[in-house]
Amino acid sequence: MTDLTIVQLSDLHFGRDADLDQVQALEALIPTLGADAVVLAGDLTQRARHGEFQRALAFVQHLQRSTPTLVIPGNHDVQWWRSILPLGRGRVRWQKYRRYFGEALAPVLDVPGAVISGALSSYGIAFGSLTWNLRDLAVKGHLPRRETKRLKKLFADAPPEAVRVAVLHHNVLRGAISRRMGLSHWRSAQKRLLATGADLILCGHDHQEGAGQIDGVLPVSTSSTHTSRTRGGRPSAFNLVHVDEQAVHIQHWRWESGRREFVPSDVNVFARRRRATDPVPVSA
Repeated sequence: MTDLTIVQLSDLHFGRDADLDQVQALEALIPTLGADAVVLAGDLTQRARHGEFQRALAFVQHLQRSTPTLVIPGNHDVQWWRSILPLGRGRVRWQKYRRYFGEALAPVLDVPGAVISGALSSYGIAFGSLTWNLRDLAVKGHLPRRETKRLKKLFADAPPEAVRVAVLHHNVLRGAISRRMGLSHWRSAQKRLLATGADLILCGHDHQEGAGQIDGVLPVSTSSTHTSRTRGGRPSAFNLVHVDEQAVHIQHWRWESGRREFVPSDVNVFARRRRATDPVPVSA
């Protein structure tokens, strides 16, 4: 297989909360990293306003000049108030997002050696996202079975040597500080994500960087936010993810406000999942 390197961002929240020093630093740094792809895992805007989407689009277009870039919507990018639950007019929730980023809410990016696919988890106030906790309204997401079925077929049709990457906005693992899961019905979602054949899950939403595994098998990389609203007042961070034949390496690049730059920080390494098509290693 060919090694794969991905820059993973999320939760820029263009509008009131965006940290423009960080945005400028990202625009300068990312093209120098030699990544095969950039992933923006949702919440490009704060209130899904036209001006916020326009600034987000300019940011994405800047990245696309040097690196293939995949973008998906987050819960802040959904005009959920235009169709509650939804009743009849569900598509209007993503009307502004589609105007700027195209019809596909779960796009697929093919790069040499990899298939990277979005999975839509951001619906606003929808039946699948409801919980008994009022603070979850319009915040919690859910992962419909149609999304994981689509991922499973897409990954099954990919070349055996390809790295299979799924991208969704809501955090799949519990936040280390918030102790919150981003998805309703998260146990079912985790089980179905395992069954897709993915090698790696990329997500955001929790405003804290993280790295872990589902059931000790499937690596999950969670990116932070580029605003002041990080968990516990931690520095913002983006992730640089490298996949080779043996392992998934997730490195956090943390923001140093005094120096106004991102610096490489801690690395988490997880063994890659084995598939039935993988060659059996020969013992020494």
